[in-house]
Amino acid sequence: MRATVIHNPRDVRLENVDDPRIQRPTDAVVRVVAACVCGSDLWPYRGVRRLSAPRRMGHEFVGVVEETGAEVTTVRPGDFVIAPFVLSDGTCVDCRNGITTSCRNGGAWGAPDRDGLLVDGGQGEFVRVAVADGTLVATPEMPDPAMVPSLLTLSDVMGTGHHAAVAAHVGPGSTVAVVGDGAVGLCAVLASKRLGAQRVVVFSRHVARQKLALEFGATDIIAERGAEGVARLTELLGGTGADAVLECVGTKEAMQQAIDATRPGGFVGYVGAPVGGAELPIGQLFGSNVNIAGGVAPVRTYLPELLGEVLDGTIDPGRVFDLELPLDEVVEAYEAMDSRRAIKSLVRP
Repeated sequence: MRATVIHNPRDVRLENVDDPRIQRPTDAVVRVVAACVCGSDLWPYRGVRRLSAPRRMGHEFVGVVEETGAEVTTVRPGDFVIAPFVLSDGTCVDCRNGITTSCRNGGAWGAPDRDGLLVDGGQGEFVRVAVADGTLVATPEMPDPAMVPSLLTLSDVMGTGHHAAVAAHVGPGSTVAVVGDGAVGLCAVLASKRLGAQRVVVFSRHVARQKLALEFGATDIIAERGAEGVARLTELLGGTGADAVLECVGTKEAMQQAIDATRPGGFVGYVGAPVGGAELPIGQLFGSNVNIAGGVAPVRTYLPELLGEVLDGTIDPGRVFDLELPLDEVVEAYEAMDSRRAIKSLVRP
């Protein structure tokens, strides 16, 4: 089969690799219907995260179960399934506590597991899914093809945006600011509105992203960044910061902007994958009583709740995909996101 492999910075290739097969009784093999490129995929692509060897890419996909191991009970061949961006068994203590990203028996797509078996990446034609019972979530029936993009967001970006809002205690009447206008930040707007936020301010300089943010429920757009952006927000909110600020980038500058934009006693919910991030300014946090919460999003925990609202049309997060390409053009999918010509790229085998 064909799958995406990264060799070096800006050296992504579509290569022929071995077909996946059941290797453990808890495995499933899934035929990929749609996958996508994540903002975090750009860190090795740009050379920010170093590669020790070529590796398979992709940790967000949806598809149809082709085969299951003898011990798999929650999905069966023919089911349409969503695969969260990490593997989790659903039974260990951390999974039971809702932090499936810390599963003691899970793993990462595209990397060897604890026994040295390669876990396939999602940007390919088929994927072997380990601990399939805990990882995969099946839809009640085969979805309308038009719904596939929104279902795909539940593998990562919609759940991640939701995690930022939950971590920042967004609720009815909240004033929210979002740092980052990528797919996660835009989904954080959608998540904030569904949790009852009254006002949602988005920091963005990009017209297309501003437009989608407003359509998702943002009330205000601020084009300035850093201290200028914080000053503009404070002016907009009558002399104080936001109740909740959602940090959806992962850089030192973005985190500092988020902290500075939060009112005394407010919350920062951070979900941006850290790239050389800063130590927290404890003195500033102590003096302002600003709270910091968040981290890698346990999207498997949120998936059942969000799935229902996608299926009934309450939310339509799939609109963050503004570029759709065949798997043959996966290199362009990366290039378009790297150059910010696309918010998020979807690929179909």
